[in-house]
Amino acid sequence: MDSMTAQSSPLIREVEAALDWWSLSGVDCDFRDDATDWLAQEAAAATASPALKREAASSASVRGPDDKLPDVAAKRADLFDGTKPETLTDFHRWWLEAPGLDAIGPRGRIAPRGSEGAVLMVLVVHPEEQDREALLGGSQGRLLANILTAMGLTPDQTYIASALPRHTPMADTEAIAAGGMDTVVSHHIELASPQRLLALGTDLLPLLGLDAKDQEGALRAVDGTWRSTPMLISEGLDAMMAMPMLKGRFWRRWIEWSQGS
Repeated sequence: MDSMTAQSSPLIREVEAALDWWSLSGVDCDFRDDATDWLAQEAAAATASPALKREAASSASVRGPDDKLPDVAAKRADLFDGTKPETLTDFHRWWLEAPGLDAIGPRGRIAPRGSEGAVLMVLVVHPEEQDREALLGGSQGRLLANILTAMGLTPDQTYIASALPRHTPMADTEAIAAGGMDTVVSHHIELASPQRLLALGTDLLPLLGLDAKDQEGALRAVDGTWRSTPMLISEGLDAMMAMPMLKGRFWRRWIEWSQGS
């Protein structure tokens, strides 16, 4: 070891020790107006969705000149089985009873709540784990109720729905959307006909037909629309509960969006 390296080693050790201390304390983000994930690049490979991992593995394999890529479109299913519900009431019934909507079947599904033409439709990825009779009946639902109250909205002015019919932790929404659920979500929103749409959870992007890789772009697109419906996409209620600073960021974006749409 040369003299220059020897002299700098204590400083390097001090810096490493400081970073280790912050990491062990659970602080891995630089908190400004917007959070910046310091470890995002390192965590990207570990948290990649199964669909992205399969895509990477497929791209890495060696194919001959006559080999063909899998026909992804052929894997899509018509979850409506040829007959779409024509009214929101019919959709609610179908949502709870259709045998082919998911692999588990009707048991345990949670219905949306609210009426057609609401001032605001709130869409989340899936129900809370403890939901049995009503959607978002737990801590996330209480947070949403407080948010809606602060917005000046009453329950009869809102329509609350989930993109998936049951609690589905770590759902691969890209694969689920490619399997036909994006069509269900689209038809659901059309039947609900809200004046505005609030999508809570970046995992909703593929289910809304949007680019799942452009999460930051979606979060900043405060003037976006879904078809002809003004739409705001934000972090999920679970993320807001885990990182309270996200509540403030959401509220600033809501004010900016609601005043401009």
